[in-house]
Amino acid sequence: MVKTIKQLADELGVSKQTIQYHYQRLPTKDQQKDSQGKNLISPLAENIIKDRVSKPLLAKSQQNDSKEPTKTSKEENDLITTLRREVRDLKSERDKQLATKDRQIDHLTKLLDQQQQLQLTTVTENRELKKHVQKLSSLIEFSDPKSSKNKYFKKNNEQQQLGKKKAIKNWWHFW
Repeated sequence: MVKTIKQLADELGVSKQTIQYHYQRLPTKDQQKDSQGKNLISPLAENIIKDRVSKPLLAKSQQNDSKEPTKTSKEENDLITTLRREVRDLKSERDKQLATKDRQIDHLTKLLDQQQQLQLTTVTENRELKKHVQKLSSLIEFSDPKSSKNKYFKKNNEQQQLGKKKAIKNWWHFW
């Protein structure tokens, strides 16, 4: 599409004089005019002018970029330093929290181990007591095979009551 000098200048963001300067240095075969005598730029001429105009613009932008980073680099360096400090602080805090959690886990593990040992000891003692009770009950049954347990306990109660009566009768002897 054919463009005017003004249209191309607006598109590239440069002055009309810059486009006019580069247009006049094109070979005459690439220069075109309309019926009113206005300069027209063909697509081929447009590409040539864009190349010529963009090189100085690119160089200027690189110069501006090289000047700005000095100011920006200080700010970026400060920001990087601050961020590194924050990361270091966060890592330190995380490590402290992990250490605390590790101590809590160790403590709970010890308590669990103690509980299991206590439970095992209790179960062992209960078994021993059951065996002892079985032995005692078998001894009681063997000592008086004719009588049942109730008779044995009745006899034992009678002996205790006789002992109390004797104690009651005998306390007068001390006066």
